[in-house]
This record gives sequence, C-alpha cells and structure tokens, in this order.
Amino acid sequence: MTAAKLPNALPLGRPVEYRDTYTPSLLASIDRSDSREAMAVPEPLPFKGEDVWNAYELTWLDDAGKPEVAAVRINVPCNSPSMVESKSLKLYLNSFAQTGFGSRSEVLGTLNSDLGVAFRAPVMIELLDVGRLPPTASHMPGTCIDTLDVAVSHYDRTPHLLQLEDGQERMVKETLYTHLFRSLCPVTGQPDFATVSVRYLGRPIRRSALLRYLISYRCHQAFHEATVEQIYLDIAAYCRPEQLSVSGHFLRRGGIDINPFRSNVEDRGPGLRLGRQ
Repeated sequence: MTAAKLPNALPLGRPVEYRDTYTPSLLASIDRSDSREAMAVPEPLPFKGEDVWNAYELTWLDDAGKPEVAAVRINVPCNSPSMVESKSLKLYLNSFAQTGFGSRSEVLGTLNSDLGVAFRAPVMIELLDVGRLPPTASHMPGTCIDTLDVAVSHYDRTPHLLQLEDGQERMVKETLYTHLFRSLCPVTGQPDFATVSVRYLGRPIRRSALLRYLISYRCHQAFHEATVEQIYLDIAAYCRPEQLSVSGHFLRRGGIDINPFRSNVEDRGPGLRLGRQ
C-alpha cells in the first residue's frame, strides 16, 4: 500500500495530542482490501493465519485512584476486513491512563468491544501481568540462513531472485529464517526490523536465493501485514511448495510489536516472542 492510498486521518507521521482519558475514537482502521488489491491477492484468500499484537504500555486507575498496569496480547484473524494503524492503537491505549475502571474484567471488556469494532471482526484479547510475561524464545526453530556467503545488489522487492535447487525433485520439509530483514513504513519511511521465518514442504528452495530475496525488502515500503502476505505470495508463485507458512516477528515500536502469520496449513502462528522484540 502506498502512502497516497492511505486514509488522510491516520495519526502516523503527524504531530498529535496525547490524551489520557478514555477516547475510543482514536482508533484508526485501514481496509485490508487496499493492499490486497495492489498485490492481486485472489478471493477466497489463498492463506489463513493471524496477526498477533503485543502491547506493553497499558495503565489505568482503579476505584481508589491507584494505577494498574498490564500488557495486552491481541490476536486478529487475517480475514478481518480491517487492520488498525499502530500509532492509533498506542494513542488509544494511552487514553486509559487517567480513566477509572472498576476491575480488570471491565478493562478487558472495553478493549474487546472497541477493537472488535476497529478490526471489524471478533478478536481475542488477553491482559498479561507484567510481572509474569511469557518468556522470550532463546532461539528460532529451524535453520538460520544469515551466515551464507552471498553477494547482494537488490534492495527493493525482487521476487524473481527466488529459485529452487537445480535438479532436485525430492521433497523436503524445513524451516529457514533470517534476522537480517528490514522494510520501511509506507507513511514515514522509518525502518521496520524483523525476524522472518519460512516453513515449507516441497522441492528444496535455494537458500542463498531466499536470503537475497528477503534482503531485497530492505527499501520496500509496506505495513507489516502486507509485507508478510507479499512474501507468502511470492514464494508460493515462484517455488510452489505444497505447504507454506510465513511468519514475521517485527521489533516493537511505541511499545507494540506486530507478528503476522500466513499459512495454507495452520490458523495460528508459532506464538514466539523473541529476545530483541
């Protein structure tokens, strides 16, 4: 999705006033159809999956005026009609700060209601105790391809770099990942860093070609969700695996990390939180 097609009301890239009293109207929705039309994603969707949001900056007041804090995990189905712009979610969560809620269940109910409207689909929300957050993963499952000795010259998405190994008709099942991934925000141009994992069953993908391809997103502008969908579509088109799952573990910005997962096999992602997130 290019910046020109984005709604004018998005707070991303603009100075905004931070509000600390509950304001659900701060949430800004973006139609998924805009980016999917640009990528020529067919209907019905050729993948399933979810977007997992982890937000670490939520505070509110209890009945006695004492602050409470929690982290929030939001699981959004990839077939929801809308995404939510991440800065608007940060602003929305910040608006709880000086608002009183009678219980955590009231906070959870409010989040469920507001975010269901913003994503235009039911979402699954958890409030996590900040003193007992799930541990970060010590390593990614699979094989890291970052140590491959490759020459790189493409820094904007170049799908034709993808290749299968020559003369290999056998089927393999493997997981390959890189920590070298970077893309750009389509509004501000700021870098988005991620670990990207590709799990597939099919003829062997040439690992050096996959690494060059993923590095070619370095100057590519797109939101996290669209980026992972484009990677899925490109690998499906050029390598034709029988099974394919792609996950992106993006580093947090503004206290929020986003983890899109697309697959033709599974509905839910790996549920990993990496140390650098």
